[in-house]
Amino acid sequence: MKIKGKVAKSDLEGGYLTLVAGSETYKIEGGGKDIQEGVSVEVDGDVRNDAMGIGFGLPILKVKSYKVL
Repeated sequence: MKIKGKVAKSDLEGGYLTLVAGSETYKIEGGGKDIQEGVSVEVDGDVRNDAMGIGFGLPILKVKSYKVL
């Protein structure tokens, strides 16, 4: 699944990155150091519904590959 959006940072539990794509927000799992707050990206990945992390309620987007836009 390919998703385009903007990277944001949550300060919850030490901080983690999210991908905001329209009305959807995903916790980003994986990717490189150039995925940073404020960057627009296109992510090819899988949404993991079988896991829960510190994002409490956010679906986890496991990154296979990505492109900074």
